[in-house]
Amino acid sequence: MTVGFAPAVQGELPVIIDALGTVTSPVTATMVPQVSGVLTEVLFTEGQQVQKGQVLARIDARQYEQTLAQAKGQLAKDQAQLAAARVTLERYQELWRQDSVAKQTLDTQAALVQQLEAAVITDRASEQAARLNVEFTAIRAPVTGRIGLRAVDPGNLVGSNTTAGIATITQIQPIDVVFSVPQDRVPAVLAAQRQGKLPVTALDRARTRTLAVGSFLTLDNLVNTATGTVRAKARFANADGALFPNQFVNARLQLGQDSGVLVPVTAVRTGPQGDYVYVIDDERVAHMRPVTRGMASTDQALITSGLQAGERVVTEGGDRVKDGAPVRLAGDQANAAGGAKPGGRGGRAGGSGSAPAPGNAPGSAR
Repeated sequence: MTVGFAPAVQGELPVIIDALGTVTSPVTATMVPQVSGVLTEVLFTEGQQVQKGQVLARIDARQYEQTLAQAKGQLAKDQAQLAAARVTLERYQELWRQDSVAKQTLDTQAALVQQLEAAVITDRASEQAARLNVEFTAIRAPVTGRIGLRAVDPGNLVGSNTTAGIATITQIQPIDVVFSVPQDRVPAVLAAQRQGKLPVTALDRARTRTLAVGSFLTLDNLVNTATGTVRAKARFANADGALFPNQFVNARLQLGQDSGVLVPVTAVRTGPQGDYVYVIDDERVAHMRPVTRGMASTDQALITSGLQAGERVVTEGGDRVKDGAPVRLAGDQANAAGGAKPGGRGGRAGGSGSAPAPGNAPGSAR
């Protein structure tokens, strides 16, 4: 029987967790006006990158400017009355020392001064509120990010009850990916995180193209009892904008590396007694060997016990191999009759492959 084979090698296998993730923006803000009025200007282009504090729209401010002017006038009026009341109070205090005015008159004037002082404080607060309303007519970007599609056109009446707002800004640099980690892997993630930053790779749907490379941020504080997983978050610089909010990606978290004996994943088989491999000795005879399998990648498996580096294992055709059966290695130039292979077992190996049954010609297997 012709089989494919590979030597077991000593090496390191990356310990990774693959999960489906969703790209999320760290900050999303909807521009809702804080005052009511007619939208007079829209100063942004849909899809534009905006900076925090940038003026993006304006509301008709004339009514708020009038309210501010009234507040300023009332403040000036009360300040003048307060100044006159203080002068009168000083005059009454001097007359009181000369015993020329009643105590009640002095006390009444002192109370009037305190009343006017309170009125001035109220007027200043009213002026500040009116000034804020004037400033709120200029709608500014609350965060730095990319602005979405405009929801309101100029000329419409807007206000704080405009639920959809004028537009939405999402931060995309940096950006996050949220994915789930099995609860059994949480201790390993926490232990690896204590050693330093953990790299996270965002791959496309087919896992063939790397979209971005970032770092692990944190785990959530509870386990989802329905799925047995814990939500995790990774952050990416996203300088090229490859990641887009609400995009589905494959997240690959690397926890470190495990050392051991590595074989192709096709060499490890599973039977009633557990995992095993077929080991080929020097006489081209396959022997079933129980092994303990550790972590595995898409093409390699880590064997923690039962196999030594340098031993040859069957990688193709293992489903047709029996324990103790002679085999012929793929690409082997041994004579079909076994003459080129010394030893009785070599002759049997050649004989078994020299006359295959019809329809069962030797070749590579799954």
